[in-house]
Amino acid sequence: MKGVRSVRKLASWNVNGLRACVSKGAFEHFLRKEKPDLLGIQETKLQEGQISLSPEGYDSVWNYAEKKGYSGTAVFYRKEFAPSVVTKGIGKEEHDREGRVLTLEYPSFYFVTVYTPNSQDELKRLSYQMEWEEAFLSYLNGLKKKKEVIVCGDLNVAHKEIDLKNPQTNHHNPGFTDEERAAFTRWLQAGYTDTYRRFYPDREGAYSWWSYRGGARARNAGWRIDYFVVTDTLMPRVKDALIYPEQTGSDHCPVGLLLEE
Repeated sequence: MKGVRSVRKLASWNVNGLRACVSKGAFEHFLRKEKPDLLGIQETKLQEGQISLSPEGYDSVWNYAEKKGYSGTAVFYRKEFAPSVVTKGIGKEEHDREGRVLTLEYPSFYFVTVYTPNSQDELKRLSYQMEWEEAFLSYLNGLKKKKEVIVCGDLNVAHKEIDLKNPQTNHHNPGFTDEERAAFTRWLQAGYTDTYRRFYPDREGAYSWWSYRGGARARNAGWRIDYFVVTDTLMPRVKDALIYPEQTGSDHCPVGLLLEE
């Protein structure tokens, strides 16, 4: 019908080891069921040639970590929705050894999938994470000067108390320190929107990661650390933000975005 605009479905998933996720049948089940136009994945834990995966109708691009069995990102895209340019990393050698960022360029936006460094036990990597946050935001701001930006991935932070089950007991733990939360606030203040909270500001129990310990997922004792973040000026085209808690195969579940073209 004339005047009706199409809607693209975008998705993101930390698969916590792609080979394991595929062997469980979970990865291709999600692709078949949801049919995303773009799927950014994090924590592939692969090197080139370690998996043969060609889902029907999709092509893929990869960014591998130098360290084997660690980190890594990829994007699966519908063959008819191929990007014009693919960029690996953020152009900073000290931050590009772990395969954490992939950027796909489209006519009206950049699609960026990211796996943010974890501050780790005893916060031993927090100082590095803060350096990463500054460099990554600078990279995004450079993209934003050219066109709209869509960022998806495991950001390894629960921004507000509503974003995790037990905020009081986790206040100084990785992913919920004052420093990590403030870094995400600075990102939002720089002209970006947390899409899920824009649509569902008061929704509790909306999580994307659960510890494997203590039956956390069954009890929904989780964290929302996987996001779709977009430039503020793109929000009029965003129709909904999604979480898929029923999808198993990883300790994370996928998240999604519906974008009007």
